[in-house]
Amino acid sequence: MLIKRDIATLYKQTVLGPLWLVLNPLLTSALFSVIFGNIAGFSTDGRPRLLFYMSGTTLWTLFSSCLNNSAATFTANSAIFGKVYFPRLIVPIAYSLYACFRFLIQFGLFLLFYFFYLFFTDAPLYPTAALLMIPYLVIATSLLGTGTGLIVTSLTTKYKDFALLLAFAVQLWMYATPVVFPMSATSGIVKTLLLLNPMTPIVEAFRYAFMGTENFSPFFLAIGACTTLILVMTGLVLFERTQQTFVDTI
Repeated sequence: MLIKRDIATLYKQTVLGPLWLVLNPLLTSALFSVIFGNIAGFSTDGRPRLLFYMSGTTLWTLFSSCLNNSAATFTANSAIFGKVYFPRLIVPIAYSLYACFRFLIQFGLFLLFYFFYLFFTDAPLYPTAALLMIPYLVIATSLLGTGTGLIVTSLTTKYKDFALLLAFAVQLWMYATPVVFPMSATSGIVKTLLLLNPMTPIVEAFRYAFMGTENFSPFFLAIGACTTLILVMTGLVLFERTQQTFVDTI
């Protein structure tokens, strides 16, 4: 019911309706191709620009949706929470499932372009056995976004500053993730710091699976998994404590 509500309210009174699920990543990828590819001249390691940017934005949209929606769990649903009791964790879970539903549609769009470039062009695309990791990458991205969102929503009930800083922090996080640039453009300590960002090895693993890029690091992917686990556990603990008293403080 919550997922259905989210779909209905998001596209209510829009002309194109759910078609925006396809148009958003397509327009974003096309815009990145023009700004960062043509104007800024960022490399895409020889891969098709549209496909390169779409691979990054598809995963990033999943992560940011889980994070932003989960971060508003208490503030956006205070009216419902104050009237009837049900396990509060259902709400961020519903947000994450809805984000995964959007991801599946956008992932289908990515596959259409991928197969076109793979079979009808001579683009250097080399699918690897890491394709078997795609379900893990999706789950890891969802958990990372949701776990971070649970921490933010727990803190926001007392400190509204976190809600105001969230949009800026998410934008900054995106630019610390190789969504619009390849990891091959970095080196040294900068590259190491970027790889410690748990979203970086996920995006690189996704590109490695489909395109055979050379920046995939199982070691940093494992570190990212540990970081994600810590964030999820911390988020659950804070969420459980906050839900007992948030009605009095929100």
